[in-house]
Amino acid sequence: MNIKGFLLAGAIVTLLGGCTLAPEYTRPGAPVPADWPTGAAYQETTSAVSATAAAVVSWREFFTDERLQKVIGIALSNNRDLRLAALNVERARALYGIQRAELLPTVNAVGSGSRQRVPADLSSTGSAMTAEQYSVNLGITSWEIDFFGRIRSLKDRALEEYLATDQARRSAQILLVSATAQAYTVLAADRENLKTATATLEAQESTYKLIRKQYDLGIVSELDLRRSQSQVDAASVEAARWTQVAAQDENALNLLAGSPLPPALLPADLGGVTPPTEVSAGLSSEILLQRPDVLATEHRLKAANANIGAARAAFFPRISLTTAIGTASADLSGLFKSGSGTWMFAPQIAVPIFDARTWSAYDVTKADREIAVAQYEKAIQTAFREVADALAVRGTVEMQIAAQQSLVDAVAETYRLSQVRYTLGLDSYLAVLDAQRSLYAAQQGLIALHLVRLANLVTLYTVLGGGSQ
Repeated sequence: MNIKGFLLAGAIVTLLGGCTLAPEYTRPGAPVPADWPTGAAYQETTSAVSATAAAVVSWREFFTDERLQKVIGIALSNNRDLRLAALNVERARALYGIQRAELLPTVNAVGSGSRQRVPADLSSTGSAMTAEQYSVNLGITSWEIDFFGRIRSLKDRALEEYLATDQARRSAQILLVSATAQAYTVLAADRENLKTATATLEAQESTYKLIRKQYDLGIVSELDLRRSQSQVDAASVEAARWTQVAAQDENALNLLAGSPLPPALLPADLGGVTPPTEVSAGLSSEILLQRPDVLATEHRLKAANANIGAARAAFFPRISLTTAIGTASADLSGLFKSGSGTWMFAPQIAVPIFDARTWSAYDVTKADREIAVAQYEKAIQTAFREVADALAVRGTVEMQIAAQQSLVDAVAETYRLSQVRYTLGLDSYLAVLDAQRSLYAAQQGLIALHLVRLANLVTLYTVLGGGSQ
């Protein structure tokens, strides 16, 4: 009879194990346009047929600079934030394993023994006696048979939460690769700014020495001398500031890498950084649905959907089973003799009659699902905006660089002519000072735009789910 009970329980699990009360999941529609934005800012940004989709390009293929590849590799191995993300995945996997195990019975083997002195007035024989009892049992304790899918819905929720955590880890890895590359290029740009500031300081010091000699000979006024000295001081401040900024950039990069980087891996300037590979946004915004952060949000939505099934199942009876087979005897030596076998079969059903908390819990799960839908839609909208912004930069940055380069050339020529006119006595030193300031600002602007171009390539790769497939 006991064997029949086990077989019956197994048949119930097999036949009804797939039954849940969770609503059928339907992916919400993407609340963004099907196509990327168009207009003057987006010219030729989505028609790069020769470029590869970002999702299928690994970071090693995208970043072709060998030193940057090594820096990213170090960051992926040592970064603590990514390590925490990986540990969270392991934790979520273990929690899923615990919840999945709830579907299976817990089988325990229990052995017990007791000796008890019974006084005469309590003994059935009328005299004091020592009572002994020994037993060995193998059985199941309070196993809930999942008729209405409550446990299975909780298992599905745990699975989706685990998958969401794994997608979050993938997203964290993409963001770490992007942040490391961005920090690397920022360091390169600021070191180039430091070079420009140092070169400007040297030029100002050279000019000051010349004017000092002219002042000693009485050729120029003290006003010109002091103006030249003010430029030297201002250039010294700029050189010191960029020295500080470059050092802070290096510290930020070391933090991302998880350890101090060898100087040989650090960039000297932007010109020494090999640009990344071009990637394409494609023609449709549907690729956003495969971004790891969007997939993580969708898995959380599925988890909320499964939780509704568990809340619905709470309105139905719960059936649990306790059963055991074993042997018992009043004598330890007779524990396994013929006729000492025992068995116990104790099913239990709990029918909810009134519990106001059940309805409130069900309302909570429905609200949680609507919240998850809104979060999923917001994640898609945010992703669309990030790609659109990156495409807008991509469509205009080359024009900005060309215009800024023309400005640098024009101001450099103005500076040269101002110096010539001042040397010939045809113009005041104010014109030279103004040209110097304009040239320095224009050079810094050009460096900033070159940085924007490199950073935009990295950003576009990231927001398109770079390497996620």
